[in-house]
Amino acid sequence: MIPKSFRARFLIGFLACAGLLGYAFYVQFQLGVMPCNFCILQRIAFAALGTVFLIGGVIAPKSTSARKWLAVLAVIPAVAGAGVALRHVWVQIYPPPMAGCGSPMTFMLEMMPVQSVLRKVLTASGDCSNINWTFLGLTMPAWCALWFIGLGIWAIAAGWRRSDRKFTARSLK
Repeated sequence: MIPKSFRARFLIGFLACAGLLGYAFYVQFQLGVMPCNFCILQRIAFAALGTVFLIGGVIAPKSTSARKWLAVLAVIPAVAGAGVALRHVWVQIYPPPMAGCGSPMTFMLEMMPVQSVLRKVLTASGDCSNINWTFLGLTMPAWCALWFIGLGIWAIAAGWRRSDRKFTARSLK
């Protein structure tokens, strides 16, 4: 059953993001699958999306316009994360000729401006194209893209839902 309250929907979104990040850390630290730069960007997007869901779930504004703003705010990291995940899928399907993803992101952030780091990361190479995890025929970035899209739709559905208050003929007088 889908919860009706804005608070519950946003807290469920937060729990989904927390669960996905928890699984990503499990895959890294227990299964030994090291994340590439695309994976790191997707984790950042899940963390940002989860933060917006948590803030919305804790605040749970009564105002319809505030709920819509929170939903739009949640869609921003969802769209960004889906874009990175889909680019990662593209790199896995059409791997570049060079091997290696380059320097670690922490080193690049110390040495270059953020715009240059993003440009370098999004042009990716070799190791980012390795497929070392699949479930039901889809790679992890493909699943991440589906989760980002689903959570973005979830946020919009929660934000554009009518207020939890019921209007009666008496309340209109």
